[in-house]
Amino acid sequence: MLEEVERWLIERSWSLADRPLHRILAAKRASGQTVSVVLPALNEEATVGEIVSVVRHDLVLQAPLVDEVVVVDSGSTDRTAEAAAAAGARVVHRDSILPRIPAVPGKGEVLWRSLLVTRGDIVCFVDADLRDFSSDFVTGVVGPLLTDPDLQLVKAMYDRPLTLADGTAPGAAAGQGGRVTELMARPLLNMHWPQLAGFVQPLGGEYAARRGLLEQLPFPVGYGVELGMLVDALHLVGLDALAQVDVGVRKHRHQDGQALGRMAAAIYRTAQLRLARGHLLRPSLTQFERAGDAFEPRTYSVDTEERPPMTEIEEYRARRVA
Repeated sequence: MLEEVERWLIERSWSLADRPLHRILAAKRASGQTVSVVLPALNEEATVGEIVSVVRHDLVLQAPLVDEVVVVDSGSTDRTAEAAAAAGARVVHRDSILPRIPAVPGKGEVLWRSLLVTRGDIVCFVDADLRDFSSDFVTGVVGPLLTDPDLQLVKAMYDRPLTLADGTAPGAAAGQGGRVTELMARPLLNMHWPQLAGFVQPLGGEYAARRGLLEQLPFPVGYGVELGMLVDALHLVGLDALAQVDVGVRKHRHQDGQALGRMAAAIYRTAQLRLARGHLLRPSLTQFERAGDAFEPRTYSVDTEERPPMTEIEEYRARRVA
């Protein structure tokens, strides 16, 4: 490990106890900064309402840390929007944001568009499929940004026990979550961006950043958004402006192996563009499924589109002037 990374791990990796809530609230009052919490959601009826309820109860009603909770629905076919609204979130549909640019499927697309419907100086992203959610996920990543003006982006780190879609855990599952991280993202970062090797959860969906940074970054539209954001932030603001906080344990729905393969392909593509800024030779991935006595190929397209920095969008610039 690089000496610079060893130093960073000491100076920029913290626990929740390092910043108690009263200190974070005092820093917010002194700075006057506002905080938006954004949940990108696609068919998360079972979990999104509980997450919104916890954030609102702990960090809006009991402690005035969060100024708005926004759920961006990216085309759910279940009652995700209704559950989120009933819990007190402002719900915005992806397609209603910046309608002149047709929306494409993908998490990064939703995060990018969320900048147009939020106002916070600090934007905190939280995945909508978390189980047993704690507001520590929000205070953990928002706190350092409020107390340290030199920081620009803070990611959560945590244990990820492997759980199945029904919430149960197979034997010996402790610490076995994050398979795409270990098999794809971590090797890529260690080999090509070794300064980022200290991030425990580089692909984690819980992180906060200053709006001034987010609006300067391009957003890969799909699953490559977290890796792309980390790499681009490193080049834009430097390693010491990035940090991570241990928030405990993260429980969420895990994908099957083929879905993980598609995620890995999107992440590899994101890395490839940042290494060469060239053209993809084959932006697709073929996987195989058994059909009777044979294996049947199924080919999926890999996200090849990125959204530009939000400061290049006319509607966003107009809103800032207003």
